[in-house]
Amino acid sequence: MKIDILTIFPDFFRGPLDYGIVRRARETGLVEIRIHDLRSFTKDKHRTVDDRPFGGGEGMVLKPEPIFECLESLGDIRPREDRVAQLERAPTKQSVVLLSAQGGRLDQTLAAQLSALDRMVLICGRYEGVDERISQHLADREISIGDYVLSGGELGAAVIVDTVTRLIPGAVGNQNSTRQESFTEASHASELAVDGPNATCGSGGLLDYPHYTRPADFRGMTVPEVLMNGNHDEIRSWRRKTALAKTLRNRPDLLERVRLTPEDRKLLAEVQLAGLDGASPVPTKDI
Repeated sequence: MKIDILTIFPDFFRGPLDYGIVRRARETGLVEIRIHDLRSFTKDKHRTVDDRPFGGGEGMVLKPEPIFECLESLGDIRPREDRVAQLERAPTKQSVVLLSAQGGRLDQTLAAQLSALDRMVLICGRYEGVDERISQHLADREISIGDYVLSGGELGAAVIVDTVTRLIPGAVGNQNSTRQESFTEASHASELAVDGPNATCGSGGLLDYPHYTRPADFRGMTVPEVLMNGNHDEIRSWRRKTALAKTLRNRPDLLERVRLTPEDRKLLAEVQLAGLDGASPVPTKDI
């Protein structure tokens, strides 16, 4: 995959892209990342990239000229009309993304879609935003990494690069691990059927289950016995139950979006009955 990042702070990316999975993916040729300084596409001696908005108001807005000309300099980006049309016919191969607080929220499903691209361009907004013509005539997507406001799109771009890169086949040593993480949408039943007996279970859109490592007893805090008894069915059930409990406690909204099996609903009822979600135990008559 080729990723181009358009920014007024190119030095920002010297750190985030030089470590971990992203660095290894770059070194092995799985992903090629290029940073483009928008100030190189200005025409005045002050290298001006922003201006006051028409109609008045506080703050400054990124001008359209540097961003349009920078994208056009890449040479092999298809016209927006083609990219938008292709979005309606999966799979699309190119996308120009505007990082914006007004964009759709990034989630694991969207990250998986982006990881299938051949080419992705990330436009980092700044100040009070960007000229609306960039959104209307240049970008085919607007993405926000959360319901809060950042000083600019650089942090968001780094988050997207990391989230997307680790989903590219070969970027993570054991690719199966990316199917067992929080928010990963997969059917619980299909995860249980993989390769026969297996002590892991996919998140199926829930938060991940708790993890433990050595020592088994650390300062009186012990690892649950079920994880050490070698019974794969019991381990799988425990992990699914604790994932449901953690999701109910920290992100109950996710339970409205995932497909729960009858077994999941039974485990969830046990969680609520026992108060494992952090709430007080629920009386039996309320279940």
